[in-house]
Amino acid sequence: MVGLLHIETSGDTASICLSDETTVLRTASNPNQKEHSTWLHPSIKQLMADEKLEMKDIMAVAVSIGPGSYTGLRIGLSAAKGLCYALRIPLITIGTLEIMALSALDENTDLVSPVIDARRMEVFNGVYDRKGIEVIPPRALILDEHVFDDILAKGTVCFCGNGKKKLQNIITHTNAKFSDNEITAADMAVSTYHRFLHGKFANLAYTQPLYIKEFYTPLR
Repeated sequence: MVGLLHIETSGDTASICLSDETTVLRTASNPNQKEHSTWLHPSIKQLMADEKLEMKDIMAVAVSIGPGSYTGLRIGLSAAKGLCYALRIPLITIGTLEIMALSALDENTDLVSPVIDARRMEVFNGVYDRKGIEVIPPRALILDEHVFDDILAKGTVCFCGNGKKKLQNIITHTNAKFSDNEITAADMAVSTYHRFLHGKFANLAYTQPLYIKEFYTPLR
């Protein structure tokens, strides 16, 4: 058994998943963003118990690295690092936009463009082809009706993520499609296993969340 634990806390809903290679064994989620920090560790313990496994059966921990909620990303990465350090196992990180794109792939769509709400008229965004290969890396964008004209001119584009609500109000191009798909930690299973097989591990000491925009705490 290749036991892999997946942690996804980048958005409003936190989720965890236990998989054997690419097969999802069990999942759990919590929709209350304010409870992510207190929910996470007890839920991982319960997940393992429900599957009648011990923590020593985990061979790697994967975590969504961002962008997303600053607090959520720190909670997920801190938990993943702590488990990896204690169990002496590898840490695997996967970009949140990549997870979103892979979960929304459609052979009838030329490109997938995940969009995460970054407040006001700004989003975090990336663009991926129908095989899930990155075309445009993660970036912060100020939205207007023409910001996606270049990719919409190339073919059909599926927009997914909580930022799509803003797009639906301003983009009327016939090539724009919108998906209601929402990611969970289970969507990380295949990518995690491939990274595990190829030894694509993150540096346990120095890995930080992918904020894209610098984290800012206002002065009081």
